[in-house]
Order: sequence, then C-alpha cells, then structure tokens
Amino acid sequence: MKVFKYIFWVFYRIWFYILVTLPIVILFPILLISILKESWYPLFFKIARLWAKIILIGMGFRYTIEREQIPEHNKSYMFIANHTSMTDIMLMLVAVKNPFVFVGKAELSKIPLFGFFYKRTCILVDRSSPESRRAVFLRAQNRLKQGLSICIFPEGGVPDETILLDQFKDGAFRLAINHQIPIVPLTFADNKKRFSYTFFSGSPGRMRAKIHRFIPTAGLTIDETRALNESSRKIVLHQLKIYNT
Repeated sequence: MKVFKYIFWVFYRIWFYILVTLPIVILFPILLISILKESWYPLFFKIARLWAKIILIGMGFRYTIEREQIPEHNKSYMFIANHTSMTDIMLMLVAVKNPFVFVGKAELSKIPLFGFFYKRTCILVDRSSPESRRAVFLRAQNRLKQGLSICIFPEGGVPDETILLDQFKDGAFRLAINHQIPIVPLTFADNKKRFSYTFFSGSPGRMRAKIHRFIPTAGLTIDETRALNESSRKIVLHQLKIYNT
C-alpha cells in the first residue's frame, strides 16, 4: 500500500509543475505584454489570479475564503500570512482581489520560466544582504505610489514542519508604519497538509483561508514596530490553533 502512496506523490508533484508551467507557456505573449510597463501591472495581476485558480482547482484543492473585512478598491494595504507551502502564493492571489506585489526570495528568480516573470514583477530580497533589504523599501515605496499593495510572508521563509508559526520579521511592519497603510493578516489553515515542501506528502482536499480585520497603522511611529508585529502574529497564531483543534 505504501508503494502506491509514493507513486501517487511522485506523479502529484509532476502534475503540480505541469499546472504551474503550462498556463505560462500558453499565455506567454499576453504575459510578456503585461510586464512591458509598470503601469500595466494590474493586467498581469488579473492573469496571475487566473493562473493561481487553474493550479488550485487542477490539484483538487477545494478552497474557501472567509472574510472578516474586505479591502477597498484603489486603497493600498500590507497583506501578510503564515508561510508553509508552495501553494501559499496561489492561495494569496485567489484570496485577494486588490492588485499587490509580492516581496519574495531572490532565489525563486532562478526557476525556469516562472522566474522570468517573478523577477520582473516582484520585489526581490536577498536576506543575507543589508543593501538588498534597504532596496526593498525603495521599490515598495514606488509601488505604493502607483496605488498597489504589498504582500510579505513575515516569517521570512518556510519554518520547520514541527513549528506551527515562526517568529515574524519586522520588515513588513516597518513598511506599513512608514507608509501608514493597514496591515491585513491572513491565516492559511491547510496548505501544509495539502502540499508542503516535503516531497512525499500532499493530497487533494479542502484549503481554508481567513482574511482578518485590518490593523490600522495611522498615527503609529517606527518605535511601535515590535508591538504591531506581535499583535499581528497573535491574530494568525490564534486562528491556526482554532483550525488545529
């Protein structure tokens, strides 16, 4: 019986990468046009949301989005969520309709085809480089001026499988305070179970996400970064504990 499970997991992983790649190949001309100008990013974002839905549905994930509050059109936000899976990117794109830009690891730009668009549309950060981290603030500021939002997974990477929620880095919260934009916490319940970074794991099934009430930053100063960080993390951690009971 275990042999069949391992065979399933191998083909399930292969199928995932087919679903990631095939829509990019088919839509390549439109995607290429959409990244020629920064002002055309909303078009790219719409295509990216379609790409994300194809992957989630194609993998057999029945996603549901619970919303305590809905982001307003033409307003900028800082979206944050727990990070456990390669599918976190797709679920974030499906859950949030407001065009946003990911701040993500520079290493992902090396992935064939996906990386071509990733490095041209996302804000890349090399966490080992102080210069790179400072550049993130400048690029994020430019994107916010264009009326876009920012999305960061504040754990700074995917934690060990045994860790429910790692400590949050301060970057997202400093950015939000500097630009006086609300924090929008999201909790992803099932992504680790559905498709984690462990190769021999995963299965079709439900995939729940919750958009929590926004945390305002108006009037906050940079000295309150840590308090904002901790209050945001408590919201996500509390919801994860509810999901796991």
